[in-house]
Amino acid sequence: MKEKMQWPWRRRKVVVVVLRKLLTCAICVIALMGLLSVRVHVFPSSKVSDLTDPYKLPTVTQQHELNYQKLSAEKKWTQELTPPHLSKEQAPPHLSKAPLSSHKLNGANGSLDFEKLWKQPSNRDFVPCVQPGSNYTAPDESRGYLLVHTNGGLNQMRAGICDMVAVARIINATLVVPELDKRSFWQDTSNFSDVFDEDHFINALANDVKVIKKLPKDLSSATKVVMHFRSWSGLEYYRDEIASLWEEFQVIRAAKSDSRLANNHLPPDIQKVRCRACYEALRFSPKIEAMGKLLVDRMRAYGPFIALHLRYEKDMLAFSGCTHGLSDVEAEELRTIRENTAYWKIKDINATEQRSRGYCPLTPTEVGIFLTGLGYPSNTPIYIAAGEIYGGDTHMADLRSRYPILMSKEKLTSVEELEPFTNHASQMAALDYIVSVESDVFIPSYSGNMARAVEGHRRFLGHRKTISPDRRGLLMEGRKVSNRISEIHKKLQGSPRRRRGPVSGTKGMDRFRSEEAFYVNPLPDCLCKRVSENVNASTASMR
Repeated sequence: MKEKMQWPWRRRKVVVVVLRKLLTCAICVIALMGLLSVRVHVFPSSKVSDLTDPYKLPTVTQQHELNYQKLSAEKKWTQELTPPHLSKEQAPPHLSKAPLSSHKLNGANGSLDFEKLWKQPSNRDFVPCVQPGSNYTAPDESRGYLLVHTNGGLNQMRAGICDMVAVARIINATLVVPELDKRSFWQDTSNFSDVFDEDHFINALANDVKVIKKLPKDLSSATKVVMHFRSWSGLEYYRDEIASLWEEFQVIRAAKSDSRLANNHLPPDIQKVRCRACYEALRFSPKIEAMGKLLVDRMRAYGPFIALHLRYEKDMLAFSGCTHGLSDVEAEELRTIRENTAYWKIKDINATEQRSRGYCPLTPTEVGIFLTGLGYPSNTPIYIAAGEIYGGDTHMADLRSRYPILMSKEKLTSVEELEPFTNHASQMAALDYIVSVESDVFIPSYSGNMARAVEGHRRFLGHRKTISPDRRGLLMEGRKVSNRISEIHKKLQGSPRRRRGPVSGTKGMDRFRSEEAFYVNPLPDCLCKRVSENVNASTASMR
């Protein structure tokens, strides 16, 4: 009887033990799943492949990964097909991630305020002042016609056009709408009206220079004098030597337009004409302006963004002879291109010497190192303002691993939207120019024509943040550079300063060549210090 009474009790005891074991296993499974979920990174990986570069950054990215893990609980990527302010019709089908807002990153070395990365330099109350002086008059009766054949890429042509407006004013000529370069490396067939707003250009300059669309028919067969204007020439050259040609000719043709006018020591009103031409009259055609605005809006959907002028296209590398990081096959291809391009005068180039002097662009890998050194996290949206990158994914892989949100006009638009511009290098460059000027931060990997033009325009519009890499300085720092990138570039972010003059000791043309170009920095000629809120609009006009 006693054994019969104990049996139910033993059975219940066994059941309890089994239940406890099952419960313990369940708790362990749940805990394990929780631990695994913590290990999942919300932000994309920033692992960097092994680099052979002298200023490799081995640890900064790892620190950022720790920072991002802390952020994962605060803000996650939102999955939606279109940016918040764009309709599904406006957004390209491949835009699949919504914008990221700014964060405050707390790292092991203290607080890194995200907002500081986007903070604009103080303009120190410098504002545009391009209105003519009180003695400035409308153009006198024209003495003849100035034809202009521009040369180079978009931004070289832009600067040349603005200089020729000033030259036309000096020699009292009627300016025929300039002819764009169709024979350069890019073989672009675009006409002036395809790239620029022709009617606006003519009307905006009415008080400075008479501009017409075509040479009058009765002068089409007239004898023209073709002139290669002397580089960096001053007022006396044009007023005395060139203007004297009106005594024999009705039409003067400028064979080239680039760097034909001095940067400095010109009358204030002539300098202001250049700025009015560049920043007011020479705006892009309506279709380019509209597409440019659309690109800016779509980048804005990702929050504050960097426009990176990644000058790493085939033509630039071939012209400069820069082959660092390229294979032997790629270097030979570039050498062949340079050898076969007749109007490139220098053929034999020492790539190592070019790089040591700071004459080469940063490679995409070096750009990633540079951005990380400045403190920009891997979720930073970046617009690539460039043509086709030489080597494609092969040379972009490391930069993309650090900064996955790499956008471009091709990625932000559908094929149909971009099709009208695709086969026209100048029009595609114009789209990049607009986004670069409007970006929160502009960083050029090389100080070429576009970099200089965009920097000057951003200075004119209020000294927007522009970080210009000290390429030579970075190389000289070597392996120590990882901790010094931010320090080296504290004063290279677009703050107001006067345009630099020639390098001490240089003579002749080298002296002019060493000067900072007028359109890189229009201060002091076209930017004035605002004294008070009641300052007369003719002295300093706000834009």
